Amino acid sequence: ILLSMSPKPNVIVLDDAYQHRRVKAGFYILLTAYGDLYLDDYILPAGNLREGRSGAKRASVIIVTKCPPSLSEEQRDAIRQKLKPSPGQQLYFSYIDYDDRVYSGERQVKVEDILPTEKLLVAGIANPKPFFAHLQKDGDTCLTYPDHHYFTDKEIETIERQSRSRIIITTEKDFMRLEGRLPANRLFYLPIKSSFIADADNFDKTILDYVGQSTGNS
Repeated sequence: ILLSMSPKPNVIVLDDAYQHRRVKAGFYILLTAYGDLYLDDYILPAGNLREGRSGAKRASVIIVTKCPPSLSEEQRDAIRQKLKPSPGQQLYFSYIDYDDRVYSGERQVKVEDILPTEKLLVAGIANPKPFFAHLQKDGDTCLTYPDHHYFTDKEIETIERQSRSRIIITTEKDFMRLEGRLPANRLFYLPIKSSFIADADNFDKTILDYVGQSTGNS
């Protein structure tokens, strides 16, 4: 469908397509979590890998995600020695970087102003611990749901009951599922982004160089 569009797209970016057998990409980015490196993991159902570890050879770039922001150069070198990137593969390290505000529609509140307020924290993500740790204070309540979770009416009732009229803060993607189903004046989300520990400019250049070469615009 994409290739039949007029005009044809110069670049197609796919998410979660590393194992798509019918798609042969020109540039692969492999993400592996700092606390669960692919070399320490196993194929489903024993672990979380969708294919063997040797599949990492297809990657043009490997990014170790969710690192501690203070990860030292020595610690990064130790991971590099463990992963042993192939010649030509680039290795980067990133961490979760939280916004300094929470949002609800056009409203926004500084995190530092909302932290002392008792609140309910709701997360339906793979690893909610950093999210909770960033916001939780004494008296707060945390509710955890599976990743990519659709909230049932009964679960919405539970969240409303557990909130006890307190502010509710959730993740950005969970906010999209909860908006309109919980009181708008009390429902907020905390945006996050991934930031590189080092070499961000080199990563950008690598992507731009590839796009330029593959589209003839270099």
